[in-house]
Amino acid sequence: MLAARVPTLTAAVAPVMVGTAAAAGDGMFAPLPAIAALIAAVCIQIATNFHNDALDFLHGADTPHRLGPARATQAGLLPARQVLVGAYLCLGIAAAAGIYLVALRGWPLLVVGLMSIAAALAYTASPLRLGYRGLGDLFVFLFFGVVAVVGSDYVQSGEIRAVAVVASVPVGLLAAAILVLNNLRDIETDRAAGKRTLAVRLGPRATRAQYICCLAGAAAAPAAMRLAGLLGSWFWLPWLAAPTMVGLARTVLRHEDAATLIGALKRTARLLLIYGALLAVSLLRGT
Repeated sequence: MLAARVPTLTAAVAPVMVGTAAAAGDGMFAPLPAIAALIAAVCIQIATNFHNDALDFLHGADTPHRLGPARATQAGLLPARQVLVGAYLCLGIAAAAGIYLVALRGWPLLVVGLMSIAAALAYTASPLRLGYRGLGDLFVFLFFGVVAVVGSDYVQSGEIRAVAVVASVPVGLLAAAILVLNNLRDIETDRAAGKRTLAVRLGPRATRAQYICCLAGAAAAPAAMRLAGLLGSWFWLPWLAAPTMVGLARTVLRHEDAATLIGALKRTARLLLIYGALLAVSLLRGT
């Protein structure tokens, strides 16, 4: 449970919820594809977290000096080999769900599934090590935003639709915001371990600005979707999360200690789930 990083699994649940709602709002909904998409998304995220937990320890990025929550491998709760086996088992479950979706919708989902599994492994593993090269933020935005939302809509509709593509942007931004806070907290230990995250490259001040931009982009999205004719009269629902966004922005701008940033990270993960649920209801109301 610790290695799975359960509080952050909203990054897998929210995009599936939004993509499914986009299809359902236009009269296209089937429960089994929605469940399969959710299983695949959650298992891929858990696999990514397991893989990261083990390899960050093996690469020397997770040390006793790390400021964040304990990692299962680094803390000696599980050997790296067991955590890696868990990652591959989760990818196997995701692949099984994916086979059903490929049978339902064809080869495009096979390509998406293989890319998602490859990205989960390449995030920490050599030779790409995306998270160590400052590409983690982009990876999260694309796969926990665009791919997950559009893919969840596609398994329902069989099409790549504008409403899903646009709805994926705020979801991806908030998912990336979770990683931004994680990397902001770990700047010093990541720099010492040679882990060149985007936060390490930008520095604390610019990383805080990046986090604010993620929140601002998500806040602006409902109005943009309404103007584009992609949301109906209930477009304002996601703005009910605005007070949480403002509170998080103030916290991140005013505090530097690890404990406060850890709390803000968990609140950002909850924000993603709340925002995603409100956006999903907006989409269910149609245009």
